[in-house]
Amino acid sequence: MGKVVIFSAPSGSGKTTIVRELLKRFPQFEFSVSATSRAPRGCERHGCDYHFMTHEEFMRAVAENRFVEWEEVYQGTCYGTLRSEVERIWAKGNIIVFDVDVIGGINLKRIFGAGACSIFVMPPSIGELRRRLVCRGTDAPEVIDRRVAKAEFELTKAPEFDHVVVNDCLDEAVCGTCSILDQFIAR
Repeated sequence: MGKVVIFSAPSGSGKTTIVRELLKRFPQFEFSVSATSRAPRGCERHGCDYHFMTHEEFMRAVAENRFVEWEEVYQGTCYGTLRSEVERIWAKGNIIVFDVDVIGGINLKRIFGAGACSIFVMPPSIGELRRRLVCRGTDAPEVIDRRVAKAEFELTKAPEFDHVVVNDCLDEAVCGTCSILDQFIAR
């Protein structure tokens, strides 16, 4: 079993932006593309941003035990980590990078144990989180309200992660995360 790095955060905290920066800096890292039963947003592409599945396809994959972990993150919307992604990346000798929701991150840490470094990306405040979600322009106001309400719960889970990085200034968050990862890789 190889190493994995797990990034989790409430939606809008900037974890995906941080992950993109880290993938440029660590050539041994490879992004694990999650599966989802939701429709693509904006410019998202199948196989690159997510493996998009219908709800029926997703449930069939669950029944066939094709996921390392999965959950229904929002009612009717499932996300999961495909076993085939994990096997594909480890076969190349790379370190897997997960960008997953908070409960998924906790589950992955439990599954991979000491071989995993879990990082919770903390927004500077709930108000800033809401502002980022609005500025993203991809969700309706009621969806943003639901994401913010969920974020309040997710923030209580931060202590269950190995590290917490506050994303108030992107450059500082990336730099701090690089230090954490340099130590993890050296172990």
